[in-house]
Amino acid sequence: MKIKTALICWTAALAALSSAQAAEAIVVAEPETVEYVRICDAHGSGYFYIPGTETCLKINGYIRFQANAGPNAVTANASTSGTSDWDVFTRGQLQVTAKSDTEYGALTGVLVFQTNADNAFGQATKLDSAYIDIAGLRAGLFYSWWDDDLSGDTDDIKSKVTLHNSMRYQYETNDFYTGVSVDELEDGYYSAGEAPNNVGIAFAVGGKVGALNYQITGGYDTDNEDGAIRVMGNVAMGPGTLGLAGIYSSAPNSYYQTAEWIAAVQYAITATEKIKITPGFQYYGHYGIIGGDFNDDNDGWKVGVTIDYELVENLYVKATVNRLEQDQGSDVTTGFFRLQRAF
Repeated sequence: MKIKTALICWTAALAALSSAQAAEAIVVAEPETVEYVRICDAHGSGYFYIPGTETCLKINGYIRFQANAGPNAVTANASTSGTSDWDVFTRGQLQVTAKSDTEYGALTGVLVFQTNADNAFGQATKLDSAYIDIAGLRAGLFYSWWDDDLSGDTDDIKSKVTLHNSMRYQYETNDFYTGVSVDELEDGYYSAGEAPNNVGIAFAVGGKVGALNYQITGGYDTDNEDGAIRVMGNVAMGPGTLGLAGIYSSAPNSYYQTAEWIAAVQYAITATEKIKITPGFQYYGHYGIIGGDFNDDNDGWKVGVTIDYELVENLYVKATVNRLEQDQGSDVTTGFFRLQRAF
């Protein structure tokens, strides 16, 4: 009887031990924690954290369809030659902005890629901007203050080339900014006998005083030993905004070479919440270049109108037509129609 009882107890112990070992062998793996994309609102809307980092990223851009009209309207990267008075092209632009906090403020990096397609084969892709920005210091490939202009498309107050490899410092508050930049003007204007690799110094002062937004921009082209200065302002008035601009250029240089002096005016009328109509006028004094200097015998003027319409959110329509007349040379009518989807 004792032997039988002992065998029963031994069998029960073995069964219990086997069950315990079997239970230990079955391990249910816990699901790994998934790190979802987190919104980063410290630097504005549209930013999100790169997973596993404290760097905030924003991706935006646009798709543009545009039809141009005017003499020799064929785009520069067209696969066919000709003197057509109209041309259509499509552009895609993608911008990536990265921001992270440091003891010196936000560290910013910007990359902008752009592709222009005149047709299936006539396409050109370029790096449209790439720069580093921290504590007011910016270095890289970026657009200068001379890229700014009035809101319509009648004025002609930009440099012909405004994208440079530059280094600049800009101090700014809520209603004021000022800065200075050193620009490589390698693809700017050159006098006869000059070579590339030009250098320029530019400055800007701007801000807001009440209803007035203003900017004063200057630039000195060291190789051509000439410069230009521009004053521009916008003020809310009635149902729209009045814009004024003036430029003086001592001689043709990389910052301004269209005319010795200009005066421009526009009035951007807010017709509805979605429609803006902007008539504009510009006068050119000593328009064009002859013998390496401005043409003292040629003045000109341009008049036009631009219509902006927000079809739906992030889908915009723009159309403009302009008429240029001058004392010497041909009178020209130009314009374009644009459809653009931003994201």
